[in-house]
Amino acid sequence: MKSRSTSGGLVYSTDSGRMCPVCRQPTASCRCSAAPARPPSDGVVRVSRETKGRAGKGVTLVRGLALEPLALVALGKQLKTACGSGGTVKDGVIEVQGDHCDRVMEALKAQGFVVKRAGG
Repeated sequence: MKSRSTSGGLVYSTDSGRMCPVCRQPTASCRCSAAPARPPSDGVVRVSRETKGRAGKGVTLVRGLALEPLALVALGKQLKTACGSGGTVKDGVIEVQGDHCDRVMEALKAQGFVVKRAGG
């Protein structure tokens, strides 16, 4: 039987959800090195279309945005509204359901981003 001191402490709490194993804070407010770092950006936003792993359904992907997570979610919402479709923001990539590369590129250019079409 493990003793309390060797079990590693609190992993999940109903009060605050999942806990960071390093700093023992809720993962939403974790400030330690276990938090995922944003990938470096070269200042160019890349827009592509992909169907891989989505049962043949196409999605428009927006990569290379050097924005904070909340700003990225807000921009994702604007792009989804402009295209009239759904989508999500995962790991710093905005996914818009459907083939909307041209509309997304126009919307990003209007906001002052440098945009390139990636892929075919």
